[in-house]
Amino acid sequence: MPATTTAPSSPLRTWWSQRPPAAGAAVMATAILSVALHQTGYETLSRIALTLACAAWLALAVDFLARLLWDHDRWEKEAATPAALTALTAVAATTVLGTRFTALGWEPLAKALLALAALLWPGLAIAVVRHWHRRMPGAVFLGCVATQGLAVLGATLAASEATAWLAHTALVLFWLGLLLYVIALPRFDPRHMANGAGDHWVAGGALAISALAGAKLIAADSARLYLWNDDDSGVLRAVTVALLVLDLAWYAALLIAEIAWPRLRYDVRRWATVFPMGMTAAATLAVATAVDVPWLKTPGEVLLWIAVAAWLAVTAGALRTYTGPGRPGAKSDPGTTPESDVTSTTRR
Repeated sequence: MPATTTAPSSPLRTWWSQRPPAAGAAVMATAILSVALHQTGYETLSRIALTLACAAWLALAVDFLARLLWDHDRWEKEAATPAALTALTAVAATTVLGTRFTALGWEPLAKALLALAALLWPGLAIAVVRHWHRRMPGAVFLGCVATQGLAVLGATLAASEATAWLAHTALVLFWLGLLLYVIALPRFDPRHMANGAGDHWVAGGALAISALAGAKLIAADSARLYLWNDDDSGVLRAVTVALLVLDLAWYAALLIAEIAWPRLRYDVRRWATVFPMGMTAAATLAVATAVDVPWLKTPGEVLLWIAVAAWLAVTAGALRTYTGPGRPGAKSDPGTTPESDVTSTTRR
């Protein structure tokens, strides 16, 4: 019986089939840069970043549906592995895009994204909690990130639509997100600060999106939408400022760790470094406005351009990886290791 042959896959198809779930962090990173660029008045750059984020989000959505509908067995196997932790990036990315759409006045689209994220969130969160254990990487904080993403978008829409129940729901999610962070923190392995591939930055990024959620909740209050009394408002302001201070402390510690233990080789989890950087910038700018501390806007803009530089560096690394000689699907010398093996590093 003659042997069957299989047509060779294209490099793009090979890469796409091996794409780790952490690639969703690229959407999060690009979308939050769009938000921060809008906050600082760089509207053209913001819309360019938004276009890129939307294109990446659509590609990931198509991939998710294709796996679910036509490769269901593989989808179930992946859902039963620790890689399911990073599936929550889908929720976070969707909420960040919705937040940017709200700023454009596209509330119906933002509401649809909020509904989609809220639909995905419970099942994915339960799957993530089932895989919690000791000595975990920064992905352990994604439960907090996704929950706070819902709070950010909910509070943003509440302010835009003058909807009190949505703001109160966002407040519940805000406190739940902080609880998830507290539970996740003892499970984070601090050694990842020295040898992590990039997602260790989520330890600080989770606090950044929490601070942004707090700022959005403060901003949602108004004369026509009375949400919080003086005591509630005071607690919310104090907690939001404290979260920003803690986030900046994490940022400094993580940056020092990067200098002490340089990791210059590209890894797809480096997008999980760019996202916290951009989120810290957006949170700083939002808190500056919400608590009326104008001088915070300058460091917020500095942090924004650092995040933009990191985004460009990671993008360049991704392009080199998937277009160079060592790209997935390309022939390599026997003694070389293709960059596609970066996906295997997730299995520590």
